[in-house]
Amino acid sequence: MLLELAVENYAVVEKARVRFHRGLNLLTGETGSGKSIVVDALALLLGGRASGDLVRAGAERARVSGIFELADDPSLAELLASGGVEAEDGELVLEREVLANGKSRAFAGGRAVTAGWLRDAAPYLGDIHGQNEQQRLFSAAVQLATLDEFADSADLLLLVGDLFFQWKRCAAELSELDASEREQLRQADLWSFQLKEIETTALKPQEDAELENEKRVLKNVARLQENAAAAYTALYDAPQSALSQVSAAIKRVEDLCRIDESMRPVIEALRPAAIGLQEAAGTLGSYLDKLEADPGRLDAVETRLETIAGLKRKYGATIGEVLAFLDGARARMAAVESSAERRAALEKRRTGLEREYEELSGQIRARRHRAAKELAEAVEKELGALAFGNTAFRIAMAETAWSERGADRVEFLVSPNAGEEPRPLNSAASGGELSRIALALKTCAEGRGRPAGVPRTLVFDEVDAGIGGGVAETVGRRLKKLAKSNQVLCVTHLPQVASFADYHYAVTKRETGGRTVAEVEELVGEARVREIGRMLSGRKVTEEALKHAGQMIRASAGG
Repeated sequence: MLLELAVENYAVVEKARVRFHRGLNLLTGETGSGKSIVVDALALLLGGRASGDLVRAGAERARVSGIFELADDPSLAELLASGGVEAEDGELVLEREVLANGKSRAFAGGRAVTAGWLRDAAPYLGDIHGQNEQQRLFSAAVQLATLDEFADSADLLLLVGDLFFQWKRCAAELSELDASEREQLRQADLWSFQLKEIETTALKPQEDAELENEKRVLKNVARLQENAAAAYTALYDAPQSALSQVSAAIKRVEDLCRIDESMRPVIEALRPAAIGLQEAAGTLGSYLDKLEADPGRLDAVETRLETIAGLKRKYGATIGEVLAFLDGARARMAAVESSAERRAALEKRRTGLEREYEELSGQIRARRHRAAKELAEAVEKELGALAFGNTAFRIAMAETAWSERGADRVEFLVSPNAGEEPRPLNSAASGGELSRIALALKTCAEGRGRPAGVPRTLVFDEVDAGIGGGVAETVGRRLKKLAKSNQVLCVTHLPQVASFADYHYAVTKRETGGRTVAEVEELVGEARVREIGRMLSGRKVTEEALKHAGQMIRASAGG
C-alpha cells in the first residue's frame, strides 16, 4: 500500500508531497491541471520508462519517491533478498531520479537497484490502469494471472510450479548425461589402455626413491666395500682397534676402583661406548656380507626406473600423481558402467513427474474452464452497469507449452458492439474502455485468490471517460466496493464519482514568477464540498451547486 508519494521537478510539479490512505483516494482538478501526473509519477517509480522530457524546465533532475507498506508475501521477500534490499518496520522507500539527459537512477531501501528490479517489484506494490499502462492488461501472463486469481488456484499453481521445475532439472540432467555418455564412450578405449598400462606396472608409493638409492649402491660396490672394511678393521678387527683400546681402558679403571671408588663413574661412561662400538662393528660386518657386484640387478633397477619415468611423463610428475590419475581413470570407467543405471533411474523419475504434472495441470485446466465461464458472465454484467450494455466478453483458452503455471494459454476477447466477433483487447477497446474493463475485472475478482486483509494499491486513470449520470454513480460505487479491502487511487473528472471518496485531493495550477506550478492538496469539509460544486457548475460555483454537492457526498457516504 502506498503511504506517501513525493514529486520534485517532475513536469509542471515543482515540489509536492502527498499522504495516501487505505480506502478510496480520488484526485480531481480542472482539465489540464495535471491530475494524471500523479499516476505517471507513480508509474515511473514502479519501473516505467524514463525520459529527459519529464524533467521540469530549468531543473537538472526530476525526483520521485514513495513509501510503501509491504504485505507479508514470501515471493516479495525473495525479491527483496535478491536485490539486497531491506525493508524497515514493514515499509519500503523507493526512489527514482531522472536527469535532463534522460539517464535515470533507482534506489530501494537506500540501495541502488535497476529499473528492471522496480518492474519486478511493481506487481507487489501497485496495479496501475492508466492511459500509459494498459499494455499490462494486453499481456497473456497478466490475463492468465487474473483468471487464476478468480479461480482461486494459488494452491495448485504452487504444486504445479514445483513439479515443472523438478521436471526441467530432471530433463537437464538427462541431457547432461547424454553429452557425458557420448564423450565417455569416445574416451573409454583410451581410459582402458591407460588403466592397463599403469596397473601392469604395480607401482608402489615412493618406489622410485628406493630404486634410485639401490642404483647408487650397485654402481659403487667396490668403493663401499673398501670404506666399510676399513671402518670395520678400525673399530673391531685390528690389534689396536677402538674396541680393544676401550676394553683395555675399562680393565685399568676397574683396578683403580678397587682402591678408589670415586673413579666408578668413568667405568659407567666407558661401558656404553664399548657396547656402541660392538654394535657398529656388527652392522658394518653384516653390510660387508651383503655387498657384492650384481650387474644383472643393476640392469633390472635401471629398467624399472625407466618404466616409472615413462609413466610420470604421461600421467604425473610423481608416483603419487600417477596413482591419483589411476584412481580417476577407474572412477571414469565406473561411471561409464553405471551410467545406464543412472539413465534408467532418471527416465523413471521424469516419467513419474510428467504423469504428475499432466494430472495436476489437468485439474488446473478444469478449474480455469469453470472460472472462465463464470468470470466472463460476471464481467459482462459489470460492463453492462458501466455503460457497456452490448459488450460481449469472452475468455479463450488453448493448450500450450508446459510452464510453471500449467499448460494453458488464456486470451481475453471483447466485442463492444452487438453482432461483432470478439477480438483481443488491444484491437477492440480504447484507453477509457480498457480502464472500465479493468475495473470490472478487479470488481469481479475482488477478495478471491489472496489472503484476506492484504491490501493492494489499485490505480485507475480515465476510468470514467465518456460516461456520466447514473453510469458514473455506478463506477463510483464499484470503486468504493474495491476500496473496502484495498487502497484505490483514481483520477476522475466526474462529481458523481468524486462524491464517493474516502479521501479527496485537488490538483491545481497556478502561476508564480512567470512559471506554471501544479500543486496537490487534500480536501476536507467545506473545501471538498466546494470542489465537487466546481465540478458540477464550472468555474463559478453557485449556491445550488454547493447544496447539490453536499447532498451527493451525504448520499454516497450512506450508500
